[in-house]
Order: sequence, then C-alpha cells, then structure tokens
Amino acid sequence: MNGHTEGAGSTARCGAVVTPLGAVTIVATGEAITGIYFSDQRHRPKDAALGDHVDDDALVDAAASQLVEYLAGDRTDFDLPVHTHGDAFHQAVWNALRGIPFGTTTTYGQVAAEIGMPQQAQRVGQAVGRNPVGIVIPCHRVIGADGSLTGYAGGLQRKRWLLELEEPKEIRASRLF
Repeated sequence: MNGHTEGAGSTARCGAVVTPLGAVTIVATGEAITGIYFSDQRHRPKDAALGDHVDDDALVDAAASQLVEYLAGDRTDFDLPVHTHGDAFHQAVWNALRGIPFGTTTTYGQVAAEIGMPQQAQRVGQAVGRNPVGIVIPCHRVIGADGSLTGYAGGLQRKRWLLELEEPKEIRASRLF
C-alpha cells in the first residue's frame, strides 16, 4: 500500500462492490484511493461528495478486486495507492495504522505512544474512527486497552468479523465455540 498524494485536487469518482460485510463504496481521486465506506458507516460522506459512479475504472476495479480477495482470505495486504485528507494529527494516526501487521492488534494507547503523544489515546480513538480508507488502512486492528472491541465506524460486528478473518488458522481451529 502506498501513501500517495497525486490527484488530490482531481474530481472524485466511485464504484461499489458487494462483500460478505455488505455493500462497500470505493472512492478514487486522481490516481489514488481516497475512501472505502460501508453504506451505513458513521462519518461516511454524503453521496454527492463521493463523485460520479463509474462502472469501468482500473483503479476502482483493482481496489474492489483486492478487497474481495482480502475478505475471502486470499490476501493479507493491499497494493493500492492511497491518499488521505486530514490534519497532521490524523495523518500521523492513519500512517501508524498502516504499520499494524495482518493478524495482529494494537491498542489506542499504543498508537498514541507510537506517534509520540502517549496521553492522547482518546484523541487517537477519534482519529481512528474517522479513517476514510477502512480495511485498507486497518483501523479494525485497534482494540481497547483491556482487549475489548471498542468503536468501529463500520460497526462492531464487522470489526469482530475482520479480526476473526485475520486470526491464525491454528487458533481459530482450536476454539470450542
């Protein structure tokens, strides 16, 4: 996955893909993915802000294909140009999220410490909740300090599903329930 700023001023366009977690809208601006949103997601921009719907767009189609592969368990990372809009704090948080490996979790406090603001765990949580490129920037991998599933703009049931998808097969197979 690349941090990519090209096309920040270009017109947005979007496409949709049906996934096991529901319909997902993929937004691209210029040559970068700028949004991935569930239809009922908190902080989802209004439809008019997502741009014109396109049926045949190489970048949107690549993002849709990679997302479907990931959700099927056939992909562990994304190879997509990504551009996010936000202030320096939000950018720092979202960049830290990109470094969380597949199959692992971290806490809001650990992210806060990683960006040099260890007292800002709650503020980190707010930035995580406003991640515009969910799944690709893996905000679902951030959990509460006590290991609980807390906050996910796409809903806690989706967060649980994503974390179970990434759980090592040996652990999944050893569960009794």
